[in-house]
Amino acid sequence: MPDNGNMMECIEITGMVQGVGFRPFVHNLAKTGSLDGYITNTPNGVTIGIEGNKEAIDTFVKDLRFRAPPLSKIVSIERSVIRPDPEVENKKRYHDFEIRESVRTGHPETLIPPEAGTCDECIGELFDTRNRRYHHPFINCTNCGPRFTIMKELPYDRPFTTMADFTMCPDCLSEYTDPGNRRFHAQPNACPVCGPRLELVNGHGKSITGDPVVTAIEYLRQGKIVAVKGLGGFHLAVDGANNKAVERLRRRKSREEKPLALMVGSLSEAKKLVSMGLTEERILNSCERPIVLARRCEYNRDIPHIADSVAPGFGYLGVMLPYTPLHYLLFYHPEAGGSFTNDIPVFHALVMTSGNKSEEPVCKDNDEALERLGDIADAFLIHDRDIFVRCDDSVVRSYDSEVSFIRRSRGFVPSPVFLPERAIPVLAFGGELKNTLCIVNGNNAFMSQHIGDLENISTLGFFQEAAEHFMKILDLRPRFFAYDLHPDYLSTKYVLKMISELDERQYGAVGVQHHHAHIAGVLAEHGNKGPVIGLSMDGSGYGTDGTVWGGEVLVCTPHSFTRPAHIDYIPLPGGTAAVRNPWRMAFSYLRESFGEDWQSLDLECLKQTSRENLTILDSACKTGLNCPLTSSLGRLFDAAASILDICHVTAFEGQAAMKLEMAATGESDMQALPFNLLRTDSEQVRGMPELWGTAKRDYVFDSPDSLNMTIGYRPLVRALVEGVRKSVPKSVLALSFHRAILESLTEAAELIREDTGISTVALSGGCWQNRLLSLGMKSMLVDRGFTVLTHNLVPPNDGGLALGQAYIASCVGRL
Repeated sequence: MPDNGNMMECIEITGMVQGVGFRPFVHNLAKTGSLDGYITNTPNGVTIGIEGNKEAIDTFVKDLRFRAPPLSKIVSIERSVIRPDPEVENKKRYHDFEIRESVRTGHPETLIPPEAGTCDECIGELFDTRNRRYHHPFINCTNCGPRFTIMKELPYDRPFTTMADFTMCPDCLSEYTDPGNRRFHAQPNACPVCGPRLELVNGHGKSITGDPVVTAIEYLRQGKIVAVKGLGGFHLAVDGANNKAVERLRRRKSREEKPLALMVGSLSEAKKLVSMGLTEERILNSCERPIVLARRCEYNRDIPHIADSVAPGFGYLGVMLPYTPLHYLLFYHPEAGGSFTNDIPVFHALVMTSGNKSEEPVCKDNDEALERLGDIADAFLIHDRDIFVRCDDSVVRSYDSEVSFIRRSRGFVPSPVFLPERAIPVLAFGGELKNTLCIVNGNNAFMSQHIGDLENISTLGFFQEAAEHFMKILDLRPRFFAYDLHPDYLSTKYVLKMISELDERQYGAVGVQHHHAHIAGVLAEHGNKGPVIGLSMDGSGYGTDGTVWGGEVLVCTPHSFTRPAHIDYIPLPGGTAAVRNPWRMAFSYLRESFGEDWQSLDLECLKQTSRENLTILDSACKTGLNCPLTSSLGRLFDAAASILDICHVTAFEGQAAMKLEMAATGESDMQALPFNLLRTDSEQVRGMPELWGTAKRDYVFDSPDSLNMTIGYRPLVRALVEGVRKSVPKSVLALSFHRAILESLTEAAELIREDTGISTVALSGGCWQNRLLSLGMKSMLVDRGFTVLTHNLVPPNDGGLALGQAYIASCVGRL
């Protein structure tokens, strides 16, 4: 070491350290400690060369982790001593601390920063009449603003974003190049002189005179629909108190009954509408700014009026706070009567729903929005900062102190899930509904933004667009692919066509059973290799026996699964028609539970069609004509909702189950309805990945064959009918129904534990979005000595399916 006592180190840091103010933080930290050297962005994160006193360097490294900027996330810090050059003995190598140009060579493994809502400092400047960015709708700094949605490739530098076309003025450039300024290397940095421009146009793209924001506010007050360009795409906005305007939006958007999201100006305004605990308040006010589902407040005179058509018949509202400067201006523009300082909003709430027609991707480009939303919106609040990656709002809800995703997208994507081991590059294609992709790079599993239901060409195009973008920014060509076994899924057809054109000596592919993937997703989140008892409960998934699964009790590892128990099969009358018409599932369960006596039942669910049609359906169920068998818990919920005259026809997926959950308000100690657990003599189903392009290996978990059960709910159905006949309140019957599900699944898990010794249970599948089921199941299992794993990082529904597929493929690929 040099005689002057200095030492030199190279520090490699991985994680979320680009685009989050990390380099100026390190620069200022080094200056404070009288340390010299440099920092540069690299494809893997950042590299620091540091020189100075050993004690000062140790303190510097400690502060790196514990004082890092709020949006950063450090995964690893690797230190190595730099040996001095004998020819420069006793001389310092560095004489200052500098921020160097980014290094672009090498394979990128750095974490990609997600969007962050406008920070408090920027909001203060936005409404400060003395600030040069007063009312500038694109104000941002290193602590907030767009990132992932404007990024074309790594590293996250301005030339590789959609801000490349905007040349900074001298004032902005001075901020951008000053390490002591909070806008140092804030890539979207701009001001009214040099930044993007806002414009209000009509459906033909012709400019509307007047201040764009003030005029848009006036349009909204008049009950008009305004398309507003946000961070990841357009919203369709209307005044949340104007029932006629909301109904008009529903008609034009072809969204019949599904609840619409509301944006409110502040946390205090949100509390007037919904009841929130500390967890809901924290996540609502977080920099991610998701939509938070929370229970409506009981009516009182202080509650602002919200149109009945916002969420007809639902006890919950989805609320979010503003997350762009433009949103804040819409709520608090002083020329429209608002005051941010005094929290006097122009609107109590604005409906802010995705800028699309139902089942289509959200619009992101101005021309695209004018074309696709021209028959919906009356005006368009647009700007010339391009959105490169479309990204819808995230949706969450709270269970006790934990947050559960319903949709993981803007604000959270593309932060990765960390796998327990490094894996070969894998791309998983998800399922048909709520599609997301997952790409594995090292031990990072990057989940894509919400893509949607792959039921049309436009969404398939978005699916391809998202896959190509992820591979480009990560400079990654997967070696292994994972897909759902259902042969008719568009995602499955896409990957099978793609891999048929590849060299099977270089690539492999894994077909993953739907419910195995659900449980593997939980294992991936927790870094767990199993085996676990998996309660995989949802609407439908392709079973290995050709039936429609959805109520599965599995024993899983990432490599394979066995199926020791499942809900007893029942016909699905009309196939997909039964999903949209719960009365069909009610009929199916009634004929199975009562035999020919179903014809004597006097129930509303049997009056949804003619007796002649019911007789035809009965014959179809007997012969199996367009009546596949299903073990789905979701379909059982549909049947119960219809039998109780709560919901006979649905306008969106899961509607009947949601209504049944909301109806379940009986006493908490209500007795469960009856059910049965039956052992069968049929051969136990074993599952293993279906492989392409590699030699098949035996991945089956060696589990005892002695246990093979069906969970029967025919006694439950008979009890429900008896309750209806005796005029037992629906609230009581609905809660007793939920308790029966909990008791039956818990008993099944206990029997499997006796047989296998496994005492860890993983919960996954869309049914666990039901608050009563999720909280009740976890409590009941813990009380009986189980360890319970649930989703915290991805949704339990099919939005998390790709993570499980990727984890299975990464494990299979290592064998």
